[in-house]
Amino acid sequence: MSEWRRVKLSECCQSIADGDHQPPPKAETGIPFVTISNMTSTNQFDFGDTLFVPQQYYDSLDDKRKAKKNDILYSVVGSFGIPVFMKEDKEFVFQRHIAILRPNEEEIVPRFLFYTMLTRDFYAKADAAAIGAAQRTVSLTALRNMEIDIPAKEQQCRIVDILSAYDDLIDNNQKQIMLLEEATQRLYKEWFVELRFPGYESVRMVDGVPEEWEMVSLDDVIQKITTGLNPRKNFVLGKGNNYYVTIKNMGENNIYLDDKCDKIDDEAIEKINKRSDLRTGDILFSGIGTMGRVYLISIPTNNWNVSESVFTIRANDRITNEYLYLVLLSDDMKSYCDQNAHGAAQRGIRMADLRAYKFLLPPQGILNEFTMFANPLIKKVQSLQHQKKDLTEARDRLLPKLMSGEIEL
Repeated sequence: MSEWRRVKLSECCQSIADGDHQPPPKAETGIPFVTISNMTSTNQFDFGDTLFVPQQYYDSLDDKRKAKKNDILYSVVGSFGIPVFMKEDKEFVFQRHIAILRPNEEEIVPRFLFYTMLTRDFYAKADAAAIGAAQRTVSLTALRNMEIDIPAKEQQCRIVDILSAYDDLIDNNQKQIMLLEEATQRLYKEWFVELRFPGYESVRMVDGVPEEWEMVSLDDVIQKITTGLNPRKNFVLGKGNNYYVTIKNMGENNIYLDDKCDKIDDEAIEKINKRSDLRTGDILFSGIGTMGRVYLISIPTNNWNVSESVFTIRANDRITNEYLYLVLLSDDMKSYCDQNAHGAAQRGIRMADLRAYKFLLPPQGILNEFTMFANPLIKKVQSLQHQKKDLTEARDRLLPKLMSGEIEL
């Protein structure tokens, strides 16, 4: 560390600002408007579900509030401490809950600053600087005064080369996952929404439904549907070797069990397992707040439980896990949840309403044929997700050693 020097963020950045402090005008189309909820666990923005603002509003913003390539965006209110590195120029807007740092490239390699802000050490500094009770906030003044250690630029570049190699592999995995998921969902829509399944030309339609197909409710095709336990009434979070999985741990059809996941002790997990009895092949469905996230369990689950906001659904022998998974993932299910949600501050779908959801169930032969095509695609996605998790963990183990100078290059 002898060649490293300590600087404030304000000394290595051209500017440190945040988004607009006034609510932006909304539009049907235009420039995406992102919030902290669009910042993913893989430190990227998900632009798939955003509101929009007019182009004129975006054009009127100060340049330092517009994200550019090599900027770092950083959540500073509520769920603070999430950095996102801008790999390319993209037009979007955000509010004061997100800060934007523009590195001075003569002082610091932009991606090195991103990796610095990704470390636990930097998060601890942000946590110490955060103020407020109901919604903790890292002020721009505190952010500008936070100190980091940086080596010479040549060493910064070497560190970035090592860590970015992991990120490139992670990104490549994610792209493959997206393509496979799109292919699986296209197959589902073609067969069961557009009804262009094998042999459809010779099947008689009765009231718009193929003959011998059934309209069933979710309740007709499941062994059970339960929710997890409320920790306030049943156990204490924060200790033990067992995971307590909430909606925040459910990404896009994936589960993220990491250091930010709450833990529970062995006594609690024994109590929980008597109720939830999670198994490989069960499906998790987020039911409150962020509704409609779906995960088909493919890993051992004896040391984790889900929260009361997550439904565990187990299929019976009338349906395959793969078909039920895609039914729950469908646009029709998302629309159904939205139309039947209850609550104001935090909307959610009730178990009774979820049980009542109706959909088409094909004959066993069609179901088995679809599963034969869908199963390898879903398994490949799960394999890539596990690889991505392993790569992320390997990068995160290496990260603090490189960023502290413990490993010299």
